[in-house]
Amino acid sequence: MLLAGAVGGYAQDLVYLLHSNTLSYNQAIVPDAQILRGNVIFRHDSALMYCDSAYFYEHNNSLYAFSNVRMVQGDTLFGYGDAMYYDGNTKIARFRQHVKLVHYQTTLTTDSLNYDRQRNLAYYFGRGQIVDSLNTLTSYWGQYNPSSKQALFKTDVYLVNANFTLSSDTLCYHTEEHLVDIVSPTTIVYEQQTTILSSSGQYNTENEQSTLYKRSQVIHQDGQRLTGDTIYYDKHAQFGRIIGSMELIDSTQQITLYGNYGEFYEDRNRGIATDSALLVDWSSEDYTYIHADSLFTEERPALDSADGDTSYTYVRAYRRARVYRIDLQAVCDSLTFDGKDSIITLYTEPICWNENNQLSADIMHLYILNGHIDHLRGLGAALVIKQETDSFFDQMGGKEIEGFIRNNELKQVDVSGNAETIFYPLDKDEYIGMNRTQSSFVNVYIENETIDHVRFTAESVGTIYPLNQIPTGQDRLTSFFWAEIERPLKPGDVFLSPQRTPRPSGAPVSASQQEEEEQPTSKNRSRASRPTALPNTESMKN
Repeated sequence: MLLAGAVGGYAQDLVYLLHSNTLSYNQAIVPDAQILRGNVIFRHDSALMYCDSAYFYEHNNSLYAFSNVRMVQGDTLFGYGDAMYYDGNTKIARFRQHVKLVHYQTTLTTDSLNYDRQRNLAYYFGRGQIVDSLNTLTSYWGQYNPSSKQALFKTDVYLVNANFTLSSDTLCYHTEEHLVDIVSPTTIVYEQQTTILSSSGQYNTENEQSTLYKRSQVIHQDGQRLTGDTIYYDKHAQFGRIIGSMELIDSTQQITLYGNYGEFYEDRNRGIATDSALLVDWSSEDYTYIHADSLFTEERPALDSADGDTSYTYVRAYRRARVYRIDLQAVCDSLTFDGKDSIITLYTEPICWNENNQLSADIMHLYILNGHIDHLRGLGAALVIKQETDSFFDQMGGKEIEGFIRNNELKQVDVSGNAETIFYPLDKDEYIGMNRTQSSFVNVYIENETIDHVRFTAESVGTIYPLNQIPTGQDRLTSFFWAEIERPLKPGDVFLSPQRTPRPSGAPVSASQQEEEEQPTSKNRSRASRPTALPNTESMKN
């Protein structure tokens, strides 16, 4: 039976019965309905609806369709189900049982789906799945907009990709671009590789590039954990860029890198930090804090390692480097840390402090053993100074110095190469004079922060001056300078930027002149970097 229209005319807003093999009425069973069987076809404006049988309520412009239900809208949208109720006035189709909605390469399957043709919006409840050419997404509740090709998922959301899985409570998805809008706590897992944790951002599932906000994290299987205010992460390129409060934790090497801008390269676990850059080594109880304009870390393979380690950390710090440890503090222009040999090397006017001792040279090497500074070497224009009083300074200078530290205290200093010394001997806790010597080699032994005894070579030449007969200028070596103003006294001081103390080129600097130059001012005690305090380091070992 072929019907040209419906009773009441051929108006645009009416549902029309186009075909049915049979048409009947049964007021006792289905009041006010036309009972249709066999190849039933309806049309409502641009949509065609097919089924094996139907109840057509012409008076209220609605229908129930049963068995092999199919809706076709244009040539791009197809809906299927075992049953459907359609209201022509609201343009809402309610599909039930074995429901499928196909739009281009996107297929939605569920058991209960409502499709609002007027708003062009389909939504399901009681679990559903959307599959496109790249991903499979499931959730308890979801909706899909064929116009924008966007889907919204809520409750137990899972996205399965050939390379990763994603889980969330709420998720927006762009089916055409394969983009995920992260709007709630979301976890992305690359099996045995990487885990991404974020509550805000966007993730491109096709090229695996993401922009993550609100202290998101990228966690690697090898112990690296990256956190930042904003993270641009490219999984394919194995690269991350961090803007705002970066925190890069390496739990294997037990170091953390901070900064307001940073980059991370997974190929060699390389990290870069600038803008308030800070590196914290927490591999021992004595944390090491290193600050510089720019910090670079990388993990290098340990070839022929005697202790079985497969890699070690190598650190570079450039411009205005400052170091704080409880057993030693240091400043210089740049430094490197070689984790293989546990050596920190300081370049360009380095200065180190241990207790009341100031040590300097052209280049300095700090050797770490079992988490503690074991000894140090200074090469070129080497100088050791210990302040006894406001005006008395024990001094040792030469071409090379080597100092040995035990229990965080400097215990022995060896000076070689045109060694010069100035000491103030004590007799019953009273200074009795000043001893100035020249020698090719000097050993100085220290007990309780006081010089216990000194050993010179046989060719040594020296003079002892009474305190009231010290010639002008003889109380200072020509290389003397006192830079206590530059010393970091606590971890947060690594962010300070006092002016560097000039090193003398010739004549010694008098005590009065030195003290005047060292008076703190708002200029030389001001911060060069932004933080007023250290980042929270309590969670680094968690």
